[in-house]
Amino acid sequence: MLRFVVRRLLLLVPILIGLSILVFLWIRALPGGPAQALLGERSTPEAVAQIEHQYGLDKPIPVQYWRFVKKSAQFDFGDSTTTRRPVIEELGQRFPATVELAAAAMLFSVLLGIPLGFIAAKRYGTAIDHASLVASLLGVSVPIFFLAILLKYFFAVELGLLPTVGRLSVLIDVEHPTNFYVLDAILSANIEALWDTLKHLVLPAIALGSIPLAIIARITRAAVLDIQNEDYVRTARAKGLAPGIVDRRHVLRNAMLPVTTIIGLQVGLLLSGAVLTEKVFAWPGMGSWLVDAIQDRNFPVLQGGILFLALVFVLVNLLVDLSYAVLNPRIRLS
Repeated sequence: MLRFVVRRLLLLVPILIGLSILVFLWIRALPGGPAQALLGERSTPEAVAQIEHQYGLDKPIPVQYWRFVKKSAQFDFGDSTTTRRPVIEELGQRFPATVELAAAAMLFSVLLGIPLGFIAAKRYGTAIDHASLVASLLGVSVPIFFLAILLKYFFAVELGLLPTVGRLSVLIDVEHPTNFYVLDAILSANIEALWDTLKHLVLPAIALGSIPLAIIARITRAAVLDIQNEDYVRTARAKGLAPGIVDRRHVLRNAMLPVTTIIGLQVGLLLSGAVLTEKVFAWPGMGSWLVDAIQDRNFPVLQGGILFLALVFVLVNLLVDLSYAVLNPRIRLS
């Protein structure tokens, strides 16, 4: 196990180096640049040259890349060209918002998707099974922004139950030492802030979790259908074990392997930022941050943000691989 973890961590080095080269070259291939984006119509050759010199963009590409690599190794991604704040500081504010939203979305999709897929498989060919298939297809097909607007209309406009934008109401005053609003509310023992934060999470989490919910339900259904016809499952039933024990110990546990893979991939994708959901609900996460950086040609934010998300994605997949040995002891990581 330890050797496997060390090998995977060592593989991070060439992956991150290759990705850093691609990101570095792609950003500089974009039309325009930070100077033009900042100055707009007021740009002059002298002003452009001054800004490029300020951020080192007037140096040769190899020199710029080497400087970027050296600073990134120390988690110094430079300063944002639009806010003049360190990228790592903005990252510390944006990433917790994305983590909270992704965690809530995955909690919603896993808690509903696995039971729905399992029930559909156990009721194979019935109306419940057909209804689950139709619902999963709708979940994948309906655009997130359209579902988000519908949720806002029914639950906020019509019923007035839930807020529609942001992470916390402006009238609530609470410190945010970690920038995880749920955790900060718990640490400060502020029940009002905790309740308000959870209410702000509901609608964006449902909108963002709709597609993972449909995928997890479909994969769970397929895995259970495949596992329950295996010889060891039939043997367990022939030995007289209770159906619940067979389903829990033999069917569901082994069916979790492909489901775990899908969950890990979905977590990695959600942590990379949910642009549409964040835009509709004005959620200050990584997705909207990077989209704004593309529009502003904010090179430091794009370089640091994308590289950081790549690191997170690889680490999430490492945790998924390690979970295989827990779910199925027959798997040996070597």
